[in-house]
Amino acid sequence: MNEKFFALPEEKQKKILNAGYRVFSQNSYKNSPMSEIAQAAGISKSLLFHYFHNKKELYLFLWENCARLTIEHMTKYDCYSQKELFESMERGMEAKLEIIRLYPDMANFAIRAFYEKDLEINAAVQESYHRHFNLKADKARISFDPEQFIPGLDISMMYREMYWASEGYLWEMTQRGDVDIEQMSRDFVKLLEFWKSIYLRKQ
Repeated sequence: MNEKFFALPEEKQKKILNAGYRVFSQNSYKNSPMSEIAQAAGISKSLLFHYFHNKKELYLFLWENCARLTIEHMTKYDCYSQKELFESMERGMEAKLEIIRLYPDMANFAIRAFYEKDLEINAAVQESYHRHFNLKADKARISFDPEQFIPGLDISMMYREMYWASEGYLWEMTQRGDVDIEQMSRDFVKLLEFWKSIYLRKQ
């Protein structure tokens, strides 16, 4: 599948992917025309359909590419094998910032895709998400030593709170337009230090 797309030079592929991420991240699936994506990529609409048969195929290709790159970078930064939660999160932050440097609109796309209301698209995205990420996340959580946290902590709620805060921050930053990678890095470091101060057992 998509052999014609993969036959393109890497920079051309990246330009088309970034165009797709940008347009889909700004609109719902239904309101994202292929013509706008083609224009952003600097190619004709017919050529875009030459690489991807329809909008759904392109959308799900972008999602799968997002999932694949995320896992590759998280593995590269050794996020999944850490025993300390915040060490894993710091490494994950570095991995995700590297991805944003390559694909500035991918994070925004991923959040919008996860909550996409089109039933057919949502079902495919949710199936892919559980297939790619749940197993990785569950294995990582099992490896974390619970003794590192304060006594009586609801660890499940802690995970949810940090996830919501992180996703909310990422959404806010990407909505501003030009993403300041260095500012994001500084802000995440401050956020991690705050979480450490309230969740970690005092030595």
